[in-house]
Amino acid sequence: MDLLSMREGYQRERIMLCFNGPISRSLIEEIGNALRNYLDTQQATPSAAMDVFAVYIEMTQNIRHYARRQGYDETQASATVAVAQDERGHYQVSAGNLVTLTDGERLVSMIEGLAPLDRSELKVAYKQQLRRPRHADQGSGAGLGILDMARKASRPLQASLKALPDGQGFFSLTATI
Repeated sequence: MDLLSMREGYQRERIMLCFNGPISRSLIEEIGNALRNYLDTQQATPSAAMDVFAVYIEMTQNIRHYARRQGYDETQASATVAVAQDERGHYQVSAGNLVTLTDGERLVSMIEGLAPLDRSELKVAYKQQLRRPRHADQGSGAGLGILDMARKASRPLQASLKALPDGQGFFSLTATI
């Protein structure tokens, strides 16, 4: 493993934080604290720091809850998370994990459907989702978390799904704050 090349790649991509591996509740919290401290040292505005942190928490908790619902083992339940800052100073929070292709396609479709919505339309969609009855077979968030991330983002959320040879997919989501 060439750590210098990795470091240079991270610097070139402006990656401030990167994690790859099994993700637990305590690890989400520890990485979140490190992220918060880093944003403080970079003098991020309080609202941007709060939004970056909230999106990071939402993404990682979604991955953790999904992996548990699927009964994934530690290897399957791993996540890849990166937080970067683009050349214009926007923060990009990205996370990816293994999913069933059906679940990944549904998520990509849902996120693509949000892309054309402006802030007021996202607010309306969020309130409508909030009022919908929840069903026991749905995940606890029922789409609220994705809508909340879309509302915090300064650009439409970006999602992708790459099919893997084993029949699963790798779902990636990026929010720009």
